[in-house]
Amino acid sequence: MRPYGGLGGTWPAVLPVQSGGIVAQILVLGVGNILFTDEGIGVRCVEILQQQYRFSDNVTLMDGGTLGTKLMGPLMEADFVIVCDAVLGDGPPGSVYRLEGDDLRKSLAFRDSMHQTDLVDTLTMCGLAGKRPHAVVIGMEPADYQTMAVELSSVAQAAMPTMVQAVLQEDAAAGGIFSPQAE
Repeated sequence: MRPYGGLGGTWPAVLPVQSGGIVAQILVLGVGNILFTDEGIGVRCVEILQQQYRFSDNVTLMDGGTLGTKLMGPLMEADFVIVCDAVLGDGPPGSVYRLEGDDLRKSLAFRDSMHQTDLVDTLTMCGLAGKRPHAVVIGMEPADYQTMAVELSSVAQAAMPTMVQAVLQEDAAAGGIFSPQAE
C-alpha cells in the first residue's frame, strides 16, 4: 500500500483495460455505511463526483452502500473497478491510499466486519461466474467510523478533495474521460 502522492508525487498509471479498440467499462463504486461518520467516505466521494463532474459513457458511478454480493451484477459488467472506501492503513486520519492485490483487505469493504461480506470474496465469485474485473481501491484513513452520524468528520471533509483527485486520476488512466459540471 502506498499513500497517494507519496515520495514520487504520483503513482504509476494503471495499464489501460482496452484491446482491439474496445473501450473499457469502468465502474466507480462508493461503498460504506453513511450512518457511521467516516465509514461512509466512499459513498460521499461518489456523491461529490456525481455532483461536480460529467463522465464518458464508459464510466458508471454507483453508490454500493453495504450491498456485498448483490454487487456481483454491476461488478461483472465492468472491466475495471475503482472502489472508493475507508481504509485502515495505519496512517494519520485523512491519508489517501491506492490499494490493489493483497492490500485490498485493508479497505473496510474487503473485511467481513463492516460491510457484511468481503468484497474480495465477491470478486472471487465474479471470477467463478465468468468475469472478474480488475479492482483498485482509492481509500481514506477514517478519523471516526464508529460514531453514528451522517456527516463526515472534519478531517475526512478536508481530505476529500485529495481522494476525489485520486479517483479522477485512476479513471483517466483506465480510459475514462471526465469534465467539470457547468455551474
